[in-house]
Amino acid sequence: MKFFGRGKALATEVAVGGPSDSDNTTEKHDTPGVDADALERIPSQNVQDGVKKVEAVTLTWTRNQLILAYGWQELHSIFLVFFVISMQQQIQFNLSYYVTSSFALLPLTGTTSIVAAIVGGVIKLPTAKFVDLIGRADFSHVLTLCRVSLIMMASCRNVETYAAAQVFYWVGFNGMAYVLDVFMADTSSLKNRALVFSFATTPYIVTTFIGPRAAQSFLETSGWPWGFGTFAIITPVITLPILFVLYSNQRKAFREGLLVKEESGRTFWQNANFFFWEFDVVGLLLVSAGFVLFLLPFSLATYQSKGWASGMIIAMLVIGILCLIAFVLYEKFLSKRSFIPFYLLKTPSVIGACLLAMFLFVSFYIWDSTFYNYLQAVHNLSITNTGYVVNIYSIGSCFWGVIIAVIIRTLGRFKWLPISMLCLEILGVGLMIHFRQPDQGIGYVIMCQIFIAFGGGSLIICEEMAVMAAAPHENVASMLALIGLFSSVGQAIGQAISAAIYTNTFPSALDRALPGNATLNAELYGSLTAQLLYPIGSPERTAVIYAYGQAQWYLTIAATVVLVPCFIFIGVWKDFKVKELRQVKGRVA
Repeated sequence: MKFFGRGKALATEVAVGGPSDSDNTTEKHDTPGVDADALERIPSQNVQDGVKKVEAVTLTWTRNQLILAYGWQELHSIFLVFFVISMQQQIQFNLSYYVTSSFALLPLTGTTSIVAAIVGGVIKLPTAKFVDLIGRADFSHVLTLCRVSLIMMASCRNVETYAAAQVFYWVGFNGMAYVLDVFMADTSSLKNRALVFSFATTPYIVTTFIGPRAAQSFLETSGWPWGFGTFAIITPVITLPILFVLYSNQRKAFREGLLVKEESGRTFWQNANFFFWEFDVVGLLLVSAGFVLFLLPFSLATYQSKGWASGMIIAMLVIGILCLIAFVLYEKFLSKRSFIPFYLLKTPSVIGACLLAMFLFVSFYIWDSTFYNYLQAVHNLSITNTGYVVNIYSIGSCFWGVIIAVIIRTLGRFKWLPISMLCLEILGVGLMIHFRQPDQGIGYVIMCQIFIAFGGGSLIICEEMAVMAAAPHENVASMLALIGLFSSVGQAIGQAISAAIYTNTFPSALDRALPGNATLNAELYGSLTAQLLYPIGSPERTAVIYAYGQAQWYLTIAATVVLVPCFIFIGVWKDFKVKELRQVKGRVA
């Protein structure tokens, strides 16, 4: 990408930024013989085309277009896109247990989530490379995956199709949300960025209330397939306004001479070879296969007649470990361009924030994976009320996130905030050890959820700020993808641990409570619907409640222990002064 028109003379004299480190957080450099103000009126030179394009957008769009991009009265916007995404996810979450129950494979809900989490997290780094190379506006590929996944889920007739659709779903929706996160980072100053990111999560406050009710309505009327099919139509339409703003301002930048498209000069096969190495296809496949094959046995072992001694389970573990070893060796000796920016992990703030993200997700998904079933079976809540309780985390974290963002903007720094919030998180998770038992009231469960919501929501905003403050603009997409990868790996590990604990405690507890009823116990273990058929007070329901209590005790202890190292991960952060850091150009929020 070259610069012409008003930027041509300057473009030959400007050199911007190298690899990121904790002290290189600005794109504004003093260059002899060049007017500093003039440097701010053209895109940076030594960055990839996608970064140049978005800088050109912020340099050319008007104040009204900036307002339109984020939200303007009833117009479509980033806010509305996140609203639709969150609404769909609420409905999908509440229906997923009934989808797998309809195939009498309720515990496989966690299994499909493990695969989806790993692939969805790993794919963010190639997506980061794509938006850096091609541009932020070109996310039609993830939008297509969203539609395909929703159509597959709406039409699935077996658990295998549903599992495949889940992978496409999380790759697509995670990709779309990720691209919008990058766009918000591109178009906001660092001091306002926490506020912008927290603003994007506020739709969850609303959809938390209407999502479960909508899911129940789908289930009781048209059926769960239409809960997915409806959004296959809505989602593409809702993204059109933000795409229009990005594309129109890119064209404006070309007309004004800020950008001009260059032909690569490569043939089709040269292009294929270029992108094969640029996106590190082999490394991507090795790390995805490694994590998936290593983690899946934790939830699949109980389905094998020989358990952990099964040949399939042993083979998956061995091949998974070999794939991860092969990935490390391949990245070190053979890969021309790794899709993981390892040099970024040398910064203490970055590796600390990434490890914090991973451990938070491990802890969360250990206790959360069976929480929905527990609320319905033990506390006899309806789908709607179960959704409300489960989503206290979404409501609380999104609401409290805005308050934390205002505090960060006011103070201009954030390192010490997460220490106190981590204490609150550990308090909430630790109290669940006692209060998530059948003899405890639902009010105590809700109290714990509120503590966790306030703590967790604050920590997520702070960890994102830590990685973005530690890098110049051209590395922001990689930073967000990196923390997304660690989060997804943490999610998969948490779900694998949860599945391992649940599958090794729930069935045995059920057998102790209902001895000599192997067929019935297998049915109760495999289906939430079957569990709810028996009324409170019946021997069958009492046995189910006892089994959940046994499983929850182990799950909550494990979730609490995982949080303890997080104090170290926060302690290594640099105390960034976000008010003093300049990272982006043009008209920004």
